[in-house]
Amino acid sequence: MRYDVRADIRGASSEDHAMISRRGLLAGAGAVALIAGWRWAQGTGEAATASFEIEKPDAEWRAQLTPAQYDVLRRHGTERPFSSPLDQEKRKGTFACAGCDLPLFVSDTKFNSGTGWPSFYQPLANAVGTSEDRSFFMKRVEVHCRRCGGHLGHVFEDGPRPTGLRYCMNGVALKFAPAPSAAS
Repeated sequence: MRYDVRADIRGASSEDHAMISRRGLLAGAGAVALIAGWRWAQGTGEAATASFEIEKPDAEWRAQLTPAQYDVLRRHGTERPFSSPLDQEKRKGTFACAGCDLPLFVSDTKFNSGTGWPSFYQPLANAVGTSEDRSFFMKRVEVHCRRCGGHLGHVFEDGPRPTGLRYCMNGVALKFAPAPSAAS
């Protein structure tokens, strides 16, 4: 091994400098990968930055909604599977946004997906909007109410005919209104 006077003066050998350089390179590459992953996970944020017909300060949403509704509709949370009674709702009627009462789905488009969340193959016309969701390092399509921007769930391409889509909705983000009885 060759003697390096400069390295000896600084108290490190040339092998130590090579190791430090490799460590620095790996740490730098790791930091770049971490930042890139974080930026990718942020998604496009279209729904969060869009303007909607109904906009309220956070305090008003908190006062209007239950804590579970607020978590899902305003914070993009997800309710536990099989926890919503709307997953088992079989009556004819309309499912509306729990945040603004906009009708979103009709019972004729509801089906049992086995996922534990109310699922539909088609929303009503002009009822929902979509945006890219990259949370949890997955790329999904988020569904939100087109009037208040409330997060409803996600849409997947594994649904039944005629659309082949599965709108997998958080039941807590919905309100069900039964159809008027034919006997009334």
